[in-house]
Amino acid sequence: MQLLDWIALIVFLLVWIGYDPLLKVIARHAGSLNSDMLVVRDAWMRAMTVRQLRLVDSQLMGHTMSSASFFASTNLILIAAVAGVLFGGESAIRGIMAVSADAAPVRLLEGKLALVLLTLARGLLDFVWALRQLNYTVALIGAAPEIGDEVDRDAFGVTVGKVLNPALASFNRGVRGYYFALAGAAWLFGSVWLLLSVVSVMALLLWRQSASPAAQAVRAARRMLENK
Repeated sequence: MQLLDWIALIVFLLVWIGYDPLLKVIARHAGSLNSDMLVVRDAWMRAMTVRQLRLVDSQLMGHTMSSASFFASTNLILIAAVAGVLFGGESAIRGIMAVSADAAPVRLLEGKLALVLLTLARGLLDFVWALRQLNYTVALIGAAPEIGDEVDRDAFGVTVGKVLNPALASFNRGVRGYYFALAGAAWLFGSVWLLLSVVSVMALLLWRQSASPAAQAVRAARRMLENK
């Protein structure tokens, strides 16, 4: 590996691993879409406990679990495809060498594919953990007290939110894995492409978290919920 390859790889790993801690720091000072959604979901779970019919809540949870299952299945297919090339022998590697822009050694090409495989594998684990926690949330919604029960509904809703929010945080990390897998795949075209891709991914994710129309709308909704 050349020096620029090492620099690009280190930048990628720093951004990939450090994105979550950086986002938490940004959220404490300027807010973010994820932190706003924590408040929105807590409000949803508190509202769920005072509804007599929870059909809407069940449908929303079913949609969320279907989305997580779809992404997990897609992720598994991509892992199988990348692993098939990585462990597919000399003919598969030759095909990748034909795509690669620079005449990289075989070991370096395998390392580039391994980086993509690693990002996808981490994303799959995030999706699986998200599904597990969503199942816990469904059970808690099913156990929510009936209207006539003497239970602190607000506290119960907050407790359910403490399970739902980490579940969807894991789901978000899994989705981000696709972005970083694409950035990692850009390494096949050269170290400069990896650097440009990871910087672009970082900028895009931060923009969507803080300045996108969706982020601004959710922030406005959060303010309305907090001022009720």
